[in-house]
Amino acid sequence: MNLVPIDETFGDWDALLALILSSFSYMLPRIDPPSSALQLTLQSLMEKARVEKAYAAVENGKLLGCIFCKPEPPDCLYIGKLAVAPDAQGRGVGRMLLQAAETYAAECGLSCLRLETRIELIENHHVFAKWGFVRIAEGCHPGFARPTYVEMRKML
Repeated sequence: MNLVPIDETFGDWDALLALILSSFSYMLPRIDPPSSALQLTLQSLMEKARVEKAYAAVENGKLLGCIFCKPEPPDCLYIGKLAVAPDAQGRGVGRMLLQAAETYAAECGLSCLRLETRIELIENHHVFAKWGFVRIAEGCHPGFARPTYVEMRKML
């Protein structure tokens, strides 16, 4: 398994979009509001990769996962659109992508990683906790009176 940058040299935008859509589709009947991942287009995905640091995990030419990272001064790297192909889950793909984010955070002089995960996705909370993230807050999307997401951080 190799890690490759998702930048202007990246060649398989269709596969990347398909990976994200398939990885997030299971959430659709479980969360409200729907994930912004499901609204991505090729154009918006390319723009996201232009303004954020992103990596893909690839094995034998097959895209297995991706992660997008955005520095949030003064001290955090925001982790977004962490996606692992359903048939590649449990093989260390997510951990490898997270390690790339940790390395990038260190290069940027940032001391923590931050992410948000939907409140309903308890299994994700457990995985992130296993990877060293701690739940620090709950928040709600605009128009919602109840919490819709959990914010988690990992100190580096």
